[in-house]
Amino acid sequence: MITEHDLIEAIAECQGERNPNANTCIKLAAYLTIKRELFGDSEQLLAPGYSYASGPAETPSIDYDSGTEFSERIRGREPSEVWPVMDELMTTIQITVPRLYTSVMNRLQA
Repeated sequence: MITEHDLIEAIAECQGERNPNANTCIKLAAYLTIKRELFGDSEQLLAPGYSYASGPAETPSIDYDSGTEFSERIRGREPSEVWPVMDELMTTIQITVPRLYTSVMNRLQA
């Protein structure tokens, strides 16, 4: 007769295996199924699962507040909305006020 204690030990052994393979997973599934069918779901034996996958993709938003009208307009917006406008502005400044453009570029390089 299979005892609950035997099943718990077998489950722990499968969960503790350092490099599990398909055979280990099949055994674990079988042991868990047998335990659930014979003894019910009295306790959860599975270890907390960890995934190598990244978390849910978050859409970044601009969190910048300098008290200016500009910072108010960009706060909370996506960078992909703001950067094209800034790039266009820098191109315009490069043509119309080259010294200002050079100064800004030097500050960004430092």
